[in-house]
Amino acid sequence: MINSFKIRHGILGIMILAVTSAFTQNPMVSNVGLNDPHIHIFNDTAYVYASHDKSIDNDKFIMEDWWVWSSPDLVNWTKRSVLKPKDTYIGTEFSRCWATDAAFRNGKYYFYFSEGNEQTGVVVGDTPVGPWKDVLEKPLLTSNLTDTHEYDMAVFEDNGEHYIIFGVWDYYIAKLNDDMMSLAERPKKIQINNPRGPYNLDGNNKKMPTDDKPFLHKHNNKFYLSWGCFYAMSDNIYGPYDYKDSIIKEESFAEGFDAPTWPNGFLQGRHGSFFEWHNQWYYVYCDISQTGNRYFRDSFISYVHYKANGEMATIHVDGVGVGNYDANGFIEAENYFKANGIVKVENNKGGFSVEPIKDSSYLIFPNVKSLIGKNTLELEVIAKEPIELEVREGHPLGELLFTCKVPKNDIYAFQRRNFITKNLKDKQSLCFVFKGSNVSSFKLNRFKFKN
Repeated sequence: MINSFKIRHGILGIMILAVTSAFTQNPMVSNVGLNDPHIHIFNDTAYVYASHDKSIDNDKFIMEDWWVWSSPDLVNWTKRSVLKPKDTYIGTEFSRCWATDAAFRNGKYYFYFSEGNEQTGVVVGDTPVGPWKDVLEKPLLTSNLTDTHEYDMAVFEDNGEHYIIFGVWDYYIAKLNDDMMSLAERPKKIQINNPRGPYNLDGNNKKMPTDDKPFLHKHNNKFYLSWGCFYAMSDNIYGPYDYKDSIIKEESFAEGFDAPTWPNGFLQGRHGSFFEWHNQWYYVYCDISQTGNRYFRDSFISYVHYKANGEMATIHVDGVGVGNYDANGFIEAENYFKANGIVKVENNKGGFSVEPIKDSSYLIFPNVKSLIGKNTLELEVIAKEPIELEVREGHPLGELLFTCKVPKNDIYAFQRRNFITKNLKDKQSLCFVFKGSNVSSFKLNRFKFKN
């Protein structure tokens, strides 16, 4: 990983061209200033709607346009379109193109954008990447609408209805009309009980209790209101919300990813969003550990796992990212890219395992690297009954590479079982298929390949 604050501007320009659709991990797309990321899945493709810090030489926030990038796998990203402020109601060049979000309804795509920290606009397109048209030719959220600032919005869909959430310190929510460009109701202030934030770690800062950049998502009928890496939960979309925790902690960081950081520490500036794809949850967020410049941010992606009580577990911040797997170390089973017939469960090791719940349940791990020379697969499992685990090429109906006949555990604890591998390439997409009527008696915690 290259620390881009050591890179001079000319070299950086070459790197920007090289990474436009290159194979990357964390950062998602390094050294281009992609930040404030919101990822949506449209037509089984990931699209990130993002702000754009202009230069590694920035000594303040200079953000002159908004970006859309896409990926088929969360690993390979391609820039698809640029929205310039002169093509919106702003009508001229502008250097405060702040956070964005997007939504789909009735065959149209809606790209929302912040006019600095004052107002919110929206453009419309026929595809997830535009071309975009400013139909309103004026702000959707005007600067005098509420007692907060009408920027850094998120758009959330629940049961066919769309809502817009926005503000700083205090957040407001309003249902959108079917046209997605007007409000169906007056915005309502969201109550958060006992909030914390990067400026309010002890709960005593009443003037700045949370942060800017709110986001809303839903999991197992619970609503999650987040601001950066802090979040609160509610049974009702309008609240009240009870503050829970930050999903980033000191133990989150792999070596080399804990510094440099923001003036208020590593919990500040984690603008981003949560999303689900292929039965896996993710958090995408801002990071400056690799650029060393708070005004030139990267975006990272980490897996998100939910505890039995609905709270989110602490995430891991590293350079491997998601959708990538290194065969030289343990691979956590819950960090799959795609799954069917699988549930995640907390285990007594302090983490998560996966359980198949039906015959032919499967997990897919693409981009498993450094497999050449690995002649043994070690599984860490609990098997109340013996089962078969088929290892296939990329898909549950893909080429059968080899089969692991897992015996019944002789103790009720995770045991390591070793199996001879066959037909492995250096980099491969692997699919684990769980076979038999007794698969629900099985837990897989993690696995590794050995020489």
